[in-house]
Amino acid sequence: MPTRLDTWEGRLDRLMAAVPYVLLAVSTALFLLTGSHSADYRLVTLGLAVLTAGWVALMTRWPALYIAGLVILIAALSMRGIWFASFFAFTGYLHSWQLLRGMWRFVGVAATAAISIVAYGGGPPEPTPTAILSYLFFVAAIVALVGLFSFVGDVTAERSAERKRMVSQLEATMRENAGLHAQLLIQAREAGVLDERQRMAGEIHDTLAQGLTGIITQLQAATHARESGEWQRHIDNATRLARESLAEARRSVHAVAPGPLESARLPDALAEVASAWSNLHGVRADLTTTGTVRPMHPEVEVTVLRTAQEALANVAKHAEATRVGLTLSYMDDLVTLDVRDDGAGFDPERAKDGGGFGLTSMRRRVSRLAGTLEIESEPGAGTAISASLPAILRENPRA
Repeated sequence: MPTRLDTWEGRLDRLMAAVPYVLLAVSTALFLLTGSHSADYRLVTLGLAVLTAGWVALMTRWPALYIAGLVILIAALSMRGIWFASFFAFTGYLHSWQLLRGMWRFVGVAATAAISIVAYGGGPPEPTPTAILSYLFFVAAIVALVGLFSFVGDVTAERSAERKRMVSQLEATMRENAGLHAQLLIQAREAGVLDERQRMAGEIHDTLAQGLTGIITQLQAATHARESGEWQRHIDNATRLARESLAEARRSVHAVAPGPLESARLPDALAEVASAWSNLHGVRADLTTTGTVRPMHPEVEVTVLRTAQEALANVAKHAEATRVGLTLSYMDDLVTLDVRDDGAGFDPERAKDGGGFGLTSMRRRVSRLAGTLEIESEPGAGTAISASLPAILRENPRA
């Protein structure tokens, strides 16, 4: 859409194109209205004016030839009437600077000035040094003034052209940015979908999968303890696990904090998880907390809790351990969780290639918060898992 400045520039271009005809018409009208020339003299002058108008309209495609003819016509008209030197001669200055290039501009302007001064003086200067020097001085002064004002106009025109180029480049950049913005929106939407899928996969693994594994384990234990009095305890444990898994699944869908963290601090929530796991599997699990306990950002606390749950789940499934130790450490810029067991251990290098979804989920959770997860283990020597996370404080800590 054209701006107001573009509209003004268009009007100015049309006005400058009409200026020669307006000046020629004014000069001709003043010539006809003043003076006491004969009818034939006026008719010839009017014919020259019509020829000049046609020359201005038809010959602008060949600048050098056009300016030469224009200067001759200005000279012919100026010799017939002073009004043509007073008004229409301005067209010679204007078109010489506009159509010619380099030093030829000054040649065209100087020729027009020389003709105008001769017309004003009523003829060529007298052959005296004073008259000739005065004549040359006025010609040089007119050339200097026309050159100065025309140069200012050229600078303004160049600025305008540069502004138009910048506007065109800006519009092209804006169109390109609009395309990039649309592409980034699509990529962000796809990344959001993938991130949500990964989050749900991790939550399902940490809640439903672990819960179902525990339920199956308890039901199998109940089957084996059918003849003893322990089967009811296993059934009760399976029922409790099912309810807890269902509640955690609902929390995961709505992105709500895990149940143990809803109304308890992180150390208390970890102690509750360790105690419940210990009672369920009959393996001792001790929690130690070091440093000054501070309320961390919910994402940090959830990641620590889920890492502890996954590590304990792996101990129950693979380690055959008799004791597990958890250490939660608060430092100035880090929060760390260490989980150690005295179980069977494994080869960490093989686990990197195919360690299952549990380890992958733990690494992904910790990496999302710019943390690190380290695993130390070897067959027969137990396992130690260490998760380090930035100590990002909670903005509005609960009382």
